[in-house]
Amino acid sequence: MYKIAVIGLGYVGLPLAVEFAKKYQVVGFDIYQKRIDELKSGYDRTLELNETQLKEALANKMEFSNKSEDIASCNIYIVTVPTPIDKNKKPDLTPLLKASETVGKVLKKDDIVIYESTVYPGATEEDCVPVLEKFSGLQFNVDFFCGYSPERINPGDKEHTVTKILKVTSGSTPQIADKVDALYRSIITAGTHKAPSIKVAEAAKVIENTQRDINIAFINELSMIFYKMNIDTNAVLEAAGTKWNFLKFKPGLVGGHCIGVDPYYLTHKAQSLGFHPEMILAGRRINDNMGIYVANQIVKLLIKKGKKVEGVKVLVLGITFKENCPDIRNSRVIDVIEELKEFGCIVDVADSWADKDEVKHEYGLNLVDNFETKLGDYDALVLAVSHDVFKKLEIKTGKEQIVYDIKSVLPCSDGRL
Repeated sequence: MYKIAVIGLGYVGLPLAVEFAKKYQVVGFDIYQKRIDELKSGYDRTLELNETQLKEALANKMEFSNKSEDIASCNIYIVTVPTPIDKNKKPDLTPLLKASETVGKVLKKDDIVIYESTVYPGATEEDCVPVLEKFSGLQFNVDFFCGYSPERINPGDKEHTVTKILKVTSGSTPQIADKVDALYRSIITAGTHKAPSIKVAEAAKVIENTQRDINIAFINELSMIFYKMNIDTNAVLEAAGTKWNFLKFKPGLVGGHCIGVDPYYLTHKAQSLGFHPEMILAGRRINDNMGIYVANQIVKLLIKKGKKVEGVKVLVLGITFKENCPDIRNSRVIDVIEELKEFGCIVDVADSWADKDEVKHEYGLNLVDNFETKLGDYDALVLAVSHDVFKKLEIKTGKEQIVYDIKSVLPCSDGRL
C-alpha cells in the first residue's frame, strides 16, 4: 500500500490530501506551524474544507505535520507548493526547490515524487530532479522516479471540486506513468488523461491559464474601444454570445496565483530559448494595466460630477482576487486602490471574505467594518469583487455619489468595464 505525503497544504494540497486519506495513509506537510495547528483543530483558513470534512479526515488516515521525520516513512510524495513570480515578473522557484530539498532528505529507493505546482515545460526534470538527487544521493529513474499531474483547483468553487475535475497525469518512465495515473484514478471520479511525457503535462497546464489570459485581454481591449464609441461592452458581448461558438469571456481585473502568473512562466522559458512571445506578453501588458485604466475612469466620472478629486472619499468593495473566496494573493484590486491614492483620493476597502491581518500584512490596508451602514458617506463606490454579499446591497446612483461596477453585476451604475 502507498503512504502518501502531500507537501504544501494550501488551496491545492489540502483538498487533495483529504481525498487521498479516504483510501490511503496520508501525511499533510506544511512548514507553517500555525497552519498545522489550525488544521488539527478543524479550521481551514482557505475555506475549501469545513470542520466536518477535516474531522472526518483526521478520524480516517490523515495526519498533519511540519516535521520532516513524519514524512520519512512515505513512498509517494506529492508537491503542491506555490510557484509565484518576483517583482520583475520572473518565475520564483524558491518554494518548489525548498520543497524538493525537504523531500530529497527523506527520499528512499523506489519512491515516487509527483509535482502538481504550475511550472514551465522542463522544470520538473531540469530544476527539481537535480535537487532531489543532491539531497538524497539517489539516481533519477534508477533509484527513484517522478511524475507530474498539474493542479486544476478552482478556489472557492464548491461544484468543481478536486475529484470532479479530469486529471492530467504523467511519469518519468512508462511504468511510472501507469502507476501515477492509477493512483489518481483511484480518487478522481471525473477520470484521468495520461500525457506521453512530463514536459507535455507541464506545457498543457501552463497554456490552460495563458489561453484564458489572452482571451480576457482581448475582451479588455474591446471594452476600452467600445467605451470610446459610447457602446455598452456587456450588451455587445451578450449579442455576440448568441452564436454557438462565441467564447464567452468578460472584461475585468486579472489576478490570482494562476492566470495572472502562469503566462510569465511560459514566456520566461521561451525567452531563454531565444524566442520572443509577442501575443502572450501583449495580453499580459493589457491585463496588468487594467487597474490603472479603471482608476482613471473613476476619476473622470468624479470630475464630471463636479468633484475635486483630491480628498474625495472612495469605498472599494472587495480585495480578494475573485468572488466568494478569501484568497488575496496577487489581487489586482490593489492597482485600482494605489492609482486612486496617487490622484489624492482617500480610499477605504471593505471585504468580509478577506482576513484582516493578511490584508494588512500583504497590502498595508485596514479593512473597514460595518460598511453597509456607511455607503452614503462616500463620494464614490467601486464594486471590485462580485461577492454575493455585495450583490445584495441596495446600491443606487445619485447626484452626489458615483458608482463604478468593475464586475458588471449591479442593476445600475455610472460606469463599468
